[in-house]
Amino acid sequence: MEFNSDKMKLGAENAPKRSLLKAVGLTDKQLKKPIIGIVNSFNEIVAGHMHLNTVARAVKDGVLAAGGVPLEFNTIGVCDGLAMGHEGMKYSLCTREIICDSIECMVKAHCFDGLVFIPSCDKIVPGMLMAAVRLNIPSIFVCGGAMLSIEGKDFNSTYEAVGAYKAGQITEEELSEIECLACPTCGSCSGMFTANSMNCLTEAIGMSLRGNGTAPAVYSERLRIAKATGEKIMELIEKNIRPKDLINEKSVENALTVDMALGCSTNTVLHLAAICHEAEVGFDLSHLNEISEKTPNLCRLSPAGKDHVQDLHRAGGVYAVMSELDKLGIIDKSVMTANGKTLDECLRGVKVLDNSVIKSIDEPYSKTGGLRVLFGNLAPNGAVVKKSAVKESMLRFTGKARVFDSEEEAVGEIYRGGIKKGDVVVIRYEGPKGGPGMREMLSPTSAIAGMGLDADVALITDGRFSGATRGAAIGHVSPEAREGGLIAYIKDGDLIEIDIVNNLLNLKVDSEEIAKRKQTMTLKPEPDIKGYLGRYMKTVSSADKGAVHQ
Repeated sequence: MEFNSDKMKLGAENAPKRSLLKAVGLTDKQLKKPIIGIVNSFNEIVAGHMHLNTVARAVKDGVLAAGGVPLEFNTIGVCDGLAMGHEGMKYSLCTREIICDSIECMVKAHCFDGLVFIPSCDKIVPGMLMAAVRLNIPSIFVCGGAMLSIEGKDFNSTYEAVGAYKAGQITEEELSEIECLACPTCGSCSGMFTANSMNCLTEAIGMSLRGNGTAPAVYSERLRIAKATGEKIMELIEKNIRPKDLINEKSVENALTVDMALGCSTNTVLHLAAICHEAEVGFDLSHLNEISEKTPNLCRLSPAGKDHVQDLHRAGGVYAVMSELDKLGIIDKSVMTANGKTLDECLRGVKVLDNSVIKSIDEPYSKTGGLRVLFGNLAPNGAVVKKSAVKESMLRFTGKARVFDSEEEAVGEIYRGGIKKGDVVVIRYEGPKGGPGMREMLSPTSAIAGMGLDADVALITDGRFSGATRGAAIGHVSPEAREGGLIAYIKDGDLIEIDIVNNLLNLKVDSEEIAKRKQTMTLKPEPDIKGYLGRYMKTVSSADKGAVHQ
């Protein structure tokens, strides 16, 4: 069998390369075997990544047991939680492209035969998936797993507690208690936030083994999955099963269907669009509503409900959700998976183990899915909301605009008590170009919820939200303010109509007034930013296209 790595291992002319490989400790016997790149996002800064060296060691053991040669290299990984609410969040989404590009450079330069990806948090998972389909050599994923939740607390609890503290509803001592309980272990934050959403969808799309999306980080099961993943990459090489064999229109539709059933983060829309861009698979935002209409919402994990990823795992995990959805005939089981089997083979005998966590199709939380894409004069190219985390009273809502040109301005006004019932907080110039970097805004949404206003106040932005956000928080408004979208021309007091039931988002201002504003109002000056962020601002696409490099 010929290997890609033979290009740097075989023949007299490759003696200099072999000498370098022997310098890292490889033997002549190992040089005859497939070389597997272990793509690890380990660092000591991020709770979701601090344990990934242990996961990598298990992966290497699996590769070695199956006859391969594992060689590890690393990628960067920004923690959205630590970057939240300050300039650092501008550097979160844009790292997705750095991760993808850097992996391409390492793999193309070093002729790997197969890849095992070890991501954990928000941008790292999609960045690695983008690299996998771009490179299209045999690949498989095993993430670091979810953090545990203790006493029902999670990372989002701390943000909402800050809002409650600012409103005088809890004491400083109570805030400290929540702070100490919220993140009790390593792993990606324990709700159905962006990291866990993407890890679950990696399993649903067929790029990882069963349990990858839900087995908690501290469970020994995580290490067993990692070892099995290391063994499985050797089988994928033997069968020549590649990412583009797994990621196609059918598997993407499966992933979106699971997305709706789980009530995943709105960020999954942004990331799946980018992955489809790399895979050359069509992605139409309006199609998401068609999927949502036929997909029941079966799970309400935090922030939409009290359950956490550990509960979903106990109830049977992603495969159990897919098995339940299959009763409606809305899962395509013909697709191939990284198990080396079709999804039909993988789902045989799988069932839901706890219907309090994964509802039956006969008694779902909602007959329609957890995400909605809204359209209207305010978002002709679309905006995204996590419908499953919106209170019933806010599904149809018309309120008065309170307009802010940055997240910081909005958060300050919320904490000062300046936002009242019936307001629609508008945060603009936070899009991919306008931010730049399309910051997540957990601070304002959690402040609104923590101060008890989530049943009376909506928030819309051309930026995006953390998967931990709940309430009528509508993001990804396209076109964004920086590109002259209507959001740039809203004024305080304007009425904004939100109709999530009918997928509508409209500014209730007549067309003549809008035309006048476009003639008289000027856009916020473009910031003078150097370095990577400045280059990113000039090349990034709109949110509805996945915020990819153009």
